[in-house]
Amino acid sequence: MIDNVQQQHLLSVQPTIPLNLNFVVPKKEISMVPDMGKWKRSQAYSDYMGFVLTLNEAVKGKKLTCEFNVSETIDNLLSLLGTLDRWIDETPPVDQPSRFGNKAYRTWYGKLEQEAEALVSTVIPADKHAAVPEIAVYLKESVGNSTRIDYGTGHEAAFAAFLCCLCKIGALRVEDQLAIIFKVFDRYLRVMRKLQKTYRMEPAGSQGVWGLDDFQFLPFIWGSSQLIDHPTLEPRHFVDEKAVNEHHQDYMFLECIKFINEMKTGPFAEHSNQLWNISAVPTWSKVNQGLIRMYKAECLEKFPVIQHFKFGSLLSIHAGTEGC
Repeated sequence: MIDNVQQQHLLSVQPTIPLNLNFVVPKKEISMVPDMGKWKRSQAYSDYMGFVLTLNEAVKGKKLTCEFNVSETIDNLLSLLGTLDRWIDETPPVDQPSRFGNKAYRTWYGKLEQEAEALVSTVIPADKHAAVPEIAVYLKESVGNSTRIDYGTGHEAAFAAFLCCLCKIGALRVEDQLAIIFKVFDRYLRVMRKLQKTYRMEPAGSQGVWGLDDFQFLPFIWGSSQLIDHPTLEPRHFVDEKAVNEHHQDYMFLECIKFINEMKTGPFAEHSNQLWNISAVPTWSKVNQGLIRMYKAECLEKFPVIQHFKFGSLLSIHAGTEGC
């Protein structure tokens, strides 16, 4: 649980940055394993986890289909993601000998690299335009790696960082909390799944059957929070395809399971062993708490993931004293 002060610390109504802040283009700061201590003490780590936990609390017990505020910024973000989606349709996979990592992805990515700042400028208030080059970096980092044609939890974290930065400059506000997950992050996941399927992207740093999922982690955290205290659905039900098909439109966790079932063959216990084990946990609250611990240990505290994370003025490598 997080207290009310922590819950409100990031998505406050007023922008949470000093007026004299100099925006910078983010760069990598974690180049060796010993640097990981610097990351865990950083303002960026504190702000990032605060963001994840704030939203975890906001979506507790709520359906994707519930009513919530949709601001102009949310609409603009959905339009941005719609553009990325359209570019996939305009960039079909090419014929190549290798089954995985279709090279047309690089063409698609090249469009984003070229247009990222223009896209981001549509979601940032005019008086914060100086933040565009800094925030655009996180958008570019959030869709996979164009050299390896892979995608993983580090790329997903970059999208969460992108949204976190929009909160810090005041483009997204406290009343946008539900729409951030149920509209924007949900749309992002759909675009990422389309990328993964269209270009046969490799999982980045996948642990195979011993990992939670080949590509994502955050929707399992936020999705399990949605299901806390559900009157009928228990963790054991998500391995039942009938329950998944009936309820996936309301719950992000079940939407993820549905995608796994579509993409993988064979017994669930074999291709998704970690999730199979989680289905034996008695309550969604315990699942949620366990996944948060696992996310810190398996993603945020792993050098191969965090070595690629970039730090700027909004998500700073400097030691943090408290939430922003």
